[in-house]
Amino acid sequence: MIYKVETISELHEIGGFDKPKHPLVTVIDYSKVNINNGPESGSFVCGFYSVNFKNNCSFLYGRQAFDHQGGTLHCSAPEQVITYDQKTNIGSTEGWGLHFHPELIRNTAFGNKISEFTFFTYAEIEALHLSEQEENTLISILKQIETEYNTNIDHYTHNLIISNIELLLNYCTRFYNRQFITRTNQNKDVICRFEKFILDYFNSNKIKNNGIPTVKYCAEAMNLSPNYFSDLLKSETGRNTQEHIHYHLLEKAKILLANSNQSINEIAYDLGFEYPQNFSKLFKKKIGKSPTLYRIG
Repeated sequence: MIYKVETISELHEIGGFDKPKHPLVTVIDYSKVNINNGPESGSFVCGFYSVNFKNNCSFLYGRQAFDHQGGTLHCSAPEQVITYDQKTNIGSTEGWGLHFHPELIRNTAFGNKISEFTFFTYAEIEALHLSEQEENTLISILKQIETEYNTNIDHYTHNLIISNIELLLNYCTRFYNRQFITRTNQNKDVICRFEKFILDYFNSNKIKNNGIPTVKYCAEAMNLSPNYFSDLLKSETGRNTQEHIHYHLLEKAKILLANSNQSINEIAYDLGFEYPQNFSKLFKKKIGKSPTLYRIG
């Protein structure tokens, strides 16, 4: 069964807290959660953004298990399905959660750029592992958010809360980039597996039979979420997943143009394009000349 938690008020009620000081944003101390009205386990969908930090967690990265003596941070966006187990997830866990409703940032500059924080769609096994100093940086910002909604709300409250949330997420972006760097050996293993996977795909009949591989398809083959995988590739190679796919697609196209008598349309169909003009448009955009001119030399 999937449980729905639509509002910040409902979250407070399930956690055994008083009504929130602000209807659209809250910071929760998980050591003080007392779940009396919620299920012991199951899945639920929230109607708000969450930034959750928990201490002393173990995790999987690819196929390798790691223990982290510090804490892990995981973010989720509205309408994501989250698996919950009271015995393992809350009872013995210390940490905090920042939760804010989309209405808080609607029609704001920050609301227009929230999709840029791609870690909101990372899987839980792709959590951010914080040092003590990094955790303290985030906690200092959380205290500012709490101070704003715990004092008398005035004309500046809304903008200051949003500014601090954006600041916290910017720090999360910095810390994730640091994590990509410190995991470079594991990342290189993923990249090697991906290069073999994508080369095998383009050198087989899969491209003709199944079409151009999607970002989601490639990420699932690496056992990673699409945004995390794309950000990993960008950090290590300077190109995201879509750019890698286009690179190998166009390299295959160059070979066919130079070494076959197939028409441009036939090559386009063999490369998985439903409409040949889309192939020509992509080729000219990335290579700088049309397929016909490239073939002529």
